Amino acid sequence: MKFLCVDCDRQMLFEERQLPGDGTLAAAFRCPQCGRAVGLLTNPMETQLVASLGVKIGGTTIDPQPLETVRGMVTTGRDEAFAEAAGDGGRGTGVVWSVDAQERLARVPNFVRGMVKKIYADYAKDRCIAEITPAVMDTARSELGLEGM
Repeated sequence: MKFLCVDCDRQMLFEERQLPGDGTLAAAFRCPQCGRAVGLLTNPMETQLVASLGVKIGGTTIDPQPLETVRGMVTTGRDEAFAEAAGDGGRGTGVVWSVDAQERLARVPNFVRGMVKKIYADYAKDRCIAEITPAVMDTARSELGLEGM
């Protein structure tokens, strides 16, 4: 999606993006030729929809990556799909799972297993824990307040 200046018929350039904190999103675009500006304001539901679709509003801070569009379509909801292997089965988290921890994780219902695995992997990564074991899982559950789950 592009914004065009009606007077100049030129593509407007991204100028600013704000997240006021009330669930809305504001973005400003300006015509490079005449200076005309246009603003975009989304309500909380529109903001959530845009975020869930993985749409980027505004300019990017890095150069386009190879096959960026394809990666975006393939990895919707799965940021780790193209992560480099780091001794963790290609999940990009840098942690190793012990056999006992893998067996315990296998007992988690499939529809939440990925989220549970990410919680434990993030916990271990934040604390520089190289291997996730059942003991680490127990400690994480306690520290993160997940004991009743």
